[in-house]
Amino acid sequence: MLYFPAHQAQNVMASRGSPSPRSALRGDNPRREFSDLVPAKDEHAVEVKRIAVIGAGIMGGGIAHVSALGGYTTCLLDLDAASLEKGLDTIRRNLQKGVERGKVSGDEMKAALGRLTFTLDLEEAASGADLVIEAVVEDMAAKLDLFDRLDRITPDHAILASNTSALSVTEMGGATNRPDRVLGMHFFNPPHIMRLVEIIRGLESSEESIGTAEEVSRRMGKETVVVNESPGFITSRVNALVGNEAFRMLQEGVASAEDIDTAVRLGLNHPMGPLEMADMVGLDTRLHILEHLQKTLGDRYRPTPIHLKH
Repeated sequence: MLYFPAHQAQNVMASRGSPSPRSALRGDNPRREFSDLVPAKDEHAVEVKRIAVIGAGIMGGGIAHVSALGGYTTCLLDLDAASLEKGLDTIRRNLQKGVERGKVSGDEMKAALGRLTFTLDLEEAASGADLVIEAVVEDMAAKLDLFDRLDRITPDHAILASNTSALSVTEMGGATNRPDRVLGMHFFNPPHIMRLVEIIRGLESSEESIGTAEEVSRRMGKETVVVNESPGFITSRVNALVGNEAFRMLQEGVASAEDIDTAVRLGLNHPMGPLEMADMVGLDTRLHILEHLQKTLGDRYRPTPIHLKH
């Protein structure tokens, strides 16, 4: 797999005579600003009006929810009719909860549902989309097949984004003829509540595409961080280490699962304990992430025996 060569980026910065981020923030070098370290954004980002979301599970349904609520004409696709209907029911239920809690008005809910369509047909979902966000199984072979098909179906200007939490968007871009318009948009569970989207820049992702993804995320009510591609990005790497240590403590009998989660919530101010989060994400998904990170980053991400047992 291909990943952003961080050491090369550091060498480029050094060759340009750039100050360190710390010195730039302190103002030690008056000739340069910290913003100089960040590539300028392209002001001519693609205008997105139609978004296709592939996969109607927890993540895909939640992304479709915030897409429609953000004003985008949104088509949600799943190959399984029952999964698609369940996803749509969840969107309606969550929007209604938003109305009851005063987070969303009745008119906003009605307008969002009016922008939302659904289908079992990939070409119907994606052929007119300006942006496609896939949220299918966290398996590279499945994603490569999907990106190859999307490349042939979608308009030339369309941006193809993956909701992957760990896999290489550069490799996904390699399955297309538009690697400059392939990137990651990593939402968090549940997408209609969690505020962050990690924008993942592949080796060939253009600044125009990155800027478009940031603008779309803002219209969805999210804050963004831009990450140069690396296995696990920012959050998955941190979460994997915390979660793995929690499982290790559970295995060693240090404390009960409930007490480990309570300690992390109350002592570290996390909204959810690491074992609770693993249950919500799914142990199979967490195991896939750990195995991928172990393969690419080393044995500090080796899954605990309790992961493998369950």
